[in-house]
Amino acid sequence: MPAVLVGVWDGTGRSYVHAFGYADLAQRRPLTAADHFRIGSNTKTFVISVLLQLVDEGKVRLDDPLSRFAVGVTVPNARNITLREMCQMRSGLFEAYDSPEFSHMNVAGNMTFDPRTVVRWAVKQKPYFAPGKGYHYSNTNYLLLGLVIESVTKDTVGNEVRKRLLVPFRLTHTSYPATQAMPTPWAHGYGLDKNRNWQDVSGTIPVSLMGAAGEMISDMADMRRWVKLYVTGKTNGPKTQRARMTCLYTGEGNLSFGLGIGCSAGWYGYTGGLPGYNTANYYFPAKDTMIVAWVPFQSSKPALGTANSIVRDIARLVTPAHIPFVLNERGHSRSGL
Repeated sequence: MPAVLVGVWDGTGRSYVHAFGYADLAQRRPLTAADHFRIGSNTKTFVISVLLQLVDEGKVRLDDPLSRFAVGVTVPNARNITLREMCQMRSGLFEAYDSPEFSHMNVAGNMTFDPRTVVRWAVKQKPYFAPGKGYHYSNTNYLLLGLVIESVTKDTVGNEVRKRLLVPFRLTHTSYPATQAMPTPWAHGYGLDKNRNWQDVSGTIPVSLMGAAGEMISDMADMRRWVKLYVTGKTNGPKTQRARMTCLYTGEGNLSFGLGIGCSAGWYGYTGGLPGYNTANYYFPAKDTMIVAWVPFQSSKPALGTANSIVRDIARLVTPAHIPFVLNERGHSRSGL
């Protein structure tokens, strides 16, 4: 790894926060706990929280069909796909970032994308299964949920995240960016070239491509607060929080998934991965314990990804009877963006 950022906090007030390695290999600048990262799929926890607020306000229902909303793209079988199933990754919709159009594209940071275009790539492909008949992690669900939010509010999903969550909860180091720019200080993201040397890939994935599936940026202090807020139900009402925390088995190891939340052995939170960044943030309510593990590199190995593996190995020490992310032999990372 070029660097690792780890934070552990328990209910007694004890903590361990340490940064290893470099935020910028070229400049040899050490990583710090204040550095901003692209948080990838942790964005989904904000999108879900906005959606649950809209449910609380009576503007949508979790069991509304997707066909009810003018999202600007035709989705086959939309009348039989509910918002709840999309939140749970149980719609069966094909993964947009596995589509032939995306696979054959040389993506560059200066490109711009409409989420409807990306969704169209996905819905041209055969679904994995009928709605509600299985679990498959697909970012297409959250690109569509972002479009649902925009249809209902007549506002951008980024603005809704800002005014409903970032401002009231004073998450001042968290953003839903409109450009590739990173706030300072920030950790550069890295990949390996064909000779297995580190190369800077920080801005190679356009934020508009990730959208509601993984566009946001944050730092450790904000994410530590945010995870506890949404896991303990501070961002929405009791009824919608019960729905969020209803975790269904994914069919893999000891992993379950609720409404935009990962659940494993009593730990709750989310993981994000995109080229150059892998972030995991998990809270254990029974002991008021938090683990944050971030690395500026995304890898398919180990199977869970590096960040989740760090969380798991720390959990072996702090909650030995509750070890998350224990996979079966054929398990693989499904963290997505």
